Amino acid sequence: MLLTIDIGTSVFKSAVWDFDGNRLAFAAVPLSISLSDGLRHETDSGQWLQAFEDCCRSLGAEISLSAVEAVVISGNGPSMTPIFGAPSLEGPQKSAPGFAAQNWQVPAAPVRLWLDRRAMESAAQVSALLGGFVDASFYLPKALDIKTNELELYSQTKYFLGCSEFLAYALTGEARTVFPSDGFERWFWDDTALDHFGLDREKFPRFIRPGETFGGLVPSLAARFGFTANIPVISGGPDFFAAILGSGVVQPGQVCDRAGTSEGINVCTVSRITDRRLMSYRHPISQFWNLSGIVSTTGKAIEWGGSLLGLETFDDFFSLAENAGAGAGGLVFLPYLAGERAPVWDPSARGVLRGLGLSTGRPEFARSVLEGICFAICDIITIMEEAGAVVSELRVAGNASGSAILNQIKTDITGKQVLVLRQKEAELLGLAIIGACALGKYTSFSEAASALVQVESRFLPDANTTALYEDLFREYRKMRDNRV
Repeated sequence: MLLTIDIGTSVFKSAVWDFDGNRLAFAAVPLSISLSDGLRHETDSGQWLQAFEDCCRSLGAEISLSAVEAVVISGNGPSMTPIFGAPSLEGPQKSAPGFAAQNWQVPAAPVRLWLDRRAMESAAQVSALLGGFVDASFYLPKALDIKTNELELYSQTKYFLGCSEFLAYALTGEARTVFPSDGFERWFWDDTALDHFGLDREKFPRFIRPGETFGGLVPSLAARFGFTANIPVISGGPDFFAAILGSGVVQPGQVCDRAGTSEGINVCTVSRITDRRLMSYRHPISQFWNLSGIVSTTGKAIEWGGSLLGLETFDDFFSLAENAGAGAGGLVFLPYLAGERAPVWDPSARGVLRGLGLSTGRPEFARSVLEGICFAICDIITIMEEAGAVVSELRVAGNASGSAILNQIKTDITGKQVLVLRQKEAELLGLAIIGACALGKYTSFSEAASALVQVESRFLPDANTTALYEDLFREYRKMRDNRV
């Protein structure tokens, strides 16, 4: 069996799998973030340790964790945590299930989430050195900004770690940095860049790749949670890397549409396609390339809209949107609620709602949010195709992929068929694929993904809405181009 962990922005998710792709147990814990101003987005890494404990307690009530052969971890990014010292496990040691979270800790500063873009000046310096745009959300600009503006914090920092690396460090005591694949060089660092900016090399742990091992689970923690001592803790890479495999995107033209707080659109291509508005790097299936664009606030936009309307759940929001017709009465929403990544890469971008009138009601507002999200996805797909990519189908993952209205809007606006997966948590299944390959259960990611990923249902475009959405998409792009 495998334990898979995905640290999301809003939810910490876990599952135990067998090697045939059957999910044996699942547990999730909500996470919170703090917002200081328009550019600062932080969280407390201690939440992740507490969430791991809570998930282990829940999973251990269903199955014996002693049968788990490896832990595989992915997480959101680029989120960065300044670490001050080694993990510690203080107080009385208790065997599962009676463990207490407060004694397990890693001294660290607040996490600077992927949404955090306070490092814009440092990002401009990094971009100039590396010869291409590097957003302020990435690791090197964040570290340089700390050195420039918070020297005491920089001096205290032992390591700069991403979120999956943080948890792996807490579990193994080994500090590593996960480098996803070839083509990511501009978004990380090398010794030349570190030396140029006067950054201490020892604060940036050595690279490992997805499928490689951070280290073994330390015996004291294994006893605490009920695992076997020294089982490997394996890198699953970033969340999108795992989701690509967990959605079965193993052939050119297939798209992984990973819907969470943000939404990553990843298309498999035969050769590398470069466009300054998108990111391109090696696909998990190494003979192919991945072309990527990310919408920063999709699930977060639904959460925001639901809060404004006093709704408690996403399902309530989807149900309300069903009461409005296609086009939301002419209301068009630009979902740039926390800056935007692809295609504008503008941390100061903000949302726009155009077309309000006396006839606008709650259903129209709700539907316009869903349509705005899908226009943003269509915008990225259109740019991908203009750049030379072939897009044949969208394989949707994440909790929102269970929404029939969202899937239908998505297929109607993009004109692509939408495939819904049996396992909605594609990151977790992708981690199981990575872990199974690392343990020699399958010979390749492609073989494992083809064997384990199953499609549950399909949505096809409705020709009756095509012309309407084409007109509104043109309006959406005008709003994007003319935003203040």
